[in-house]
Amino acid sequence: MKESLSYNGYEAKLDYDAEDDSFYGIVTNIPDTIHFQGRSIDELREEFKISVETYLEHCAKIGKDPNRPYSGKFVLRVSPELHRRLAESAKGANESLNALATRILESAE
Repeated sequence: MKESLSYNGYEAKLDYDAEDDSFYGIVTNIPDTIHFQGRSIDELREEFKISVETYLEHCAKIGKDPNRPYSGKFVLRVSPELHRRLAESAKGANESLNALATRILESAE
């Protein structure tokens, strides 16, 4: 069984509850809670879509901006000199500039 589902950028982790003999899932890439369940994989997929759409409709109804998943992409402007130094560092470390930047950003958390 695939352990996750994706719908309109929302990612959900899936699991099975043997006691209830049902599948369930929870959206993992936003702070708000969206959960769903189903007796079959097809039902689980459909309930996931319904739950996301219900969440978006509810947010619109109460005037709240819904949490949207981040794409993982952003543009960063730096000086040409810094760009050159970072590119050289990445090359020296035998990694991509993206991998170097990710590593530096993660160490700053």
